[in-house]
Amino acid sequence: MKLLIASDIHGSAYWCRKLMEAWDREGAEKMLLLGDVLYHGPRNDLPREYAPKEVIEMLNARKEAILCVRGNCDTEVDQMVLGFPILADYALLCLEGTTVYATHGHVYHTGNLPPLQPGDILLHGHTHVPAMEDHGTYRYLNPGSVSIPKENSPHGYMTWERGLFRWKTLEGETWQECRADGKD
Repeated sequence: MKLLIASDIHGSAYWCRKLMEAWDREGAEKMLLLGDVLYHGPRNDLPREYAPKEVIEMLNARKEAILCVRGNCDTEVDQMVLGFPILADYALLCLEGTTVYATHGHVYHTGNLPPLQPGDILLHGHTHVPAMEDHGTYRYLNPGSVSIPKENSPHGYMTWERGLFRWKTLEGETWQECRADGKD
């Protein structure tokens, strides 16, 4: 199975379209969204082509293949218009024997860890900055942001396939990768 992982669309129809194109190009069976789907938040400028209703339409067209966790900008009102669950604070995924704790990052993060076991992966968005960090007993991964990247990072996403995480620009260029088992 191939999984596309993205975070922080923040209601941008332009960048959501680019993400849908990337999904098609990648041929991923599912997409995991790490929150902040529709609203841009009070600390961010409006992203390019801010049009949450268009984002709703694009995502709902693929609702059967989307997994999602709740971001700090996601609310019950958003759940009323999206056809897939978005209000879970986290999801636990077992990817080829590696446990991935997927969350948005505003509650659980490297400064406030969830209940991780040695070898687990903490996966979250929220910071809008891609990351791949080895913290000894766990690894921290972040796909960055689809629509509002920070610290000069690209508009991007990640893929997971056969034990390998790849960070990619929305144009599909791979710029970093690591193995899920930590044996890079």
